[in-house]
Amino acid sequence: QVQLVESGGGLVQPGGSLRLSCAASGFTLDDYAIAWFRQAPGKEREGVSCINNSGRTSYYTDSVEGRFTMARDNAKNTVYLQMNNVKPEDTAVYYCGKPPEEKGPYKPYCPRSLLPGDFGSWGQGTQVTVSS
Repeated sequence: QVQLVESGGGLVQPGGSLRLSCAASGFTLDDYAIAWFRQAPGKEREGVSCINNSGRTSYYTDSVEGRFTMARDNAKNTVYLQMNNVKPEDTAVYYCGKPPEEKGPYKPYCPRSLLPGDFGSWGQGTQVTVSS
């Protein structure tokens, strides 16, 4: 059974740091790009970042560029999101997702636009709250 489990969220002060984890099971992580999305109350789910299957290439939305960093350890079946210098507007539930099987040969790669429809197998999410 394909499963992604997010963890590591919590309450953090503005300017602080947090590291989120996405634990994968039920599939070969090496074969897939993984993306992080977030959803704030009353807002649509938005793409935050994506890392290709090898970990050599990652992409970030403009609002987190230079502050967030993705990494992956395929041997541990885990993908990470290091969040530095967080801001109140980063408050949201964070989800990790993988491309569906229909993406075929594009599964290892990040699409240019991070759209929720291009990913799936969402976990329950992890809440990040940035507040003083």
